[in-house]
Amino acid sequence: MTAPARDPGLQPERTRLAWRRTTLSATVAAVLAAKTALHGSASAGGVLACAACCVLWLGFLLVANRRIRALAATDRPSALTPRQATAAVVCTVAVALCAAALVV
Repeated sequence: MTAPARDPGLQPERTRLAWRRTTLSATVAAVLAAKTALHGSASAGGVLACAACCVLWLGFLLVANRRIRALAATDRPSALTPRQATAAVVCTVAVALCAAALVV
């Protein structure tokens, strides 16, 4: 009995879908941060943290969109560059910190 042939398109597809899910999660976090900052009396710090969340979300969206396009372009996409990986991690951690600042 022979093993089925490996489909080289599955891994990039799963990775692309993971990027889309992560982008959706970041969008939800940014929307909730904006709702928290603007609910009730809006303080200057809350508005500043909300603006930072939105800018960081846009940065993450840019990195994710580039990666999704790269994954969809070829059967064997290039590896994620350290610069892109660092940008994604920094944006994600910074959004989490801004959201935590809004809750406290």
